[in-house]
Amino acid sequence: MNRYLVPASLLGTAVGGAVLFKDYVSGGACPSKATIQGKTVIVTGANTGIGKQTALELARRGGNIILACRDMEKCEAAAKDIRRETLNHCVNARRLDLASLKSIREFAAKIIEEEERVHVLVNNAAVMRCPHWTTEDGFEIQLGVNHLGHFLLTNLLLDKLKASAPSRIINLSSLAHIAGHIDFDDLNWEKRKYDTKAAYCQSKLAVVLFTKELSRRLQGTGVTVNALHPGVARTELGRHTGMHSSTFSSFTLVVSDCRWHYILLPSGELGPPREELDPSAVGHGGKLL
Repeated sequence: MNRYLVPASLLGTAVGGAVLFKDYVSGGACPSKATIQGKTVIVTGANTGIGKQTALELARRGGNIILACRDMEKCEAAAKDIRRETLNHCVNARRLDLASLKSIREFAAKIIEEEERVHVLVNNAAVMRCPHWTTEDGFEIQLGVNHLGHFLLTNLLLDKLKASAPSRIINLSSLAHIAGHIDFDDLNWEKRKYDTKAAYCQSKLAVVLFTKELSRRLQGTGVTVNALHPGVARTELGRHTGMHSSTFSSFTLVVSDCRWHYILLPSGELGPPREELDPSAVGHGGKLL
């Protein structure tokens, strides 16, 4: 009997550790029953991953949800899935290519023309550690999509967000910003050997800096701006890194159940709808959650 005691203890410790780790990286389910009836929410990159889960949860709570994506076929499919699951028919797909300033301007113009209010803008879409590609306008792709595209979109919609106050802007960043350095002399990596990781970290640092400065400028307007590190999730973001093929990463992604709705709902300090739904959050911006 004793010979089974040590292996059983090790197995129990491993299982317990996995459960604790899963709870740590995935967060808890939000117990709030708050709704957002009549609120218009834009979520970029909402056809998959965190963006889709965010749109799904907010649709359940009665919001008018706009999925803003580059691939309209996938975007329409995601909107259809969300409408079917939530029975909320106010879920619509719109084309937005964050690698194209023209597309961003067209999207924003359509929103301004057709939507009476915009209460929440979730700047979720991102690319990660892809090859040295450039956007339609010649920007390094990670800085262009992760920061510059959302920078332009946010500024084009600012008047609408101000008119809809109290309103929220939520910028998804990453703890990778800690390793970031912004080289103002070579933002597009034209003078240096391209480093996919450093370029990604630079883009996420830019998001955090943008959030802090925008929050400062919007004080007193009723528009609250915060950045968010979402943690670990099973998404397509790492498709260029090979991370999904590694044993450790596969384990990490399996135990983190991708229960992302806590990002946007009142759940302590876990994420924005505390920002989005709690009136007391107005004015408490410029933070990295």
